[in-house]
Amino acid sequence: MSDWNGRRCPCNTGLAYEECCGKYHAGGVAPTAETLMRSRFTAFVVRDADYLLRTWDPDTRPSDLTLVDLPVRFYRLDILDVVGGGPLDREGVVEFEAFYKGDPSGSQRERSTFRRVGREWVYVAGDVS
Repeated sequence: MSDWNGRRCPCNTGLAYEECCGKYHAGGVAPTAETLMRSRFTAFVVRDADYLLRTWDPDTRPSDLTLVDLPVRFYRLDILDVVGGGPLDREGVVEFEAFYKGDPSGSQRERSTFRRVGREWVYVAGDVS
């Protein structure tokens, strides 16, 4: 059971974690690229490296990912643009801004690309600004 159960999901939908990204972290399949983006952001917040690797395109995925010593703590996600990535699409793009606290505090904007592998969406790559 996650420490986030009963709390508002960090991805900014307003839903409880277990009703939102928690169900994807537990094995559910995200129906859209935006949903996957939100669940991946939340995986950074809750430090779920296994989920991030599992939902990363096998062609671009790193061999390992460590989230234990991140110098920042993400706390808010704003979706800025979505192109494609719907239930019937094969590809999609989600642009977002992720806000973090730390030294220094700030935000990261990224335009991420996604594609379907079988019936599941995966993160391909992101253009960070």
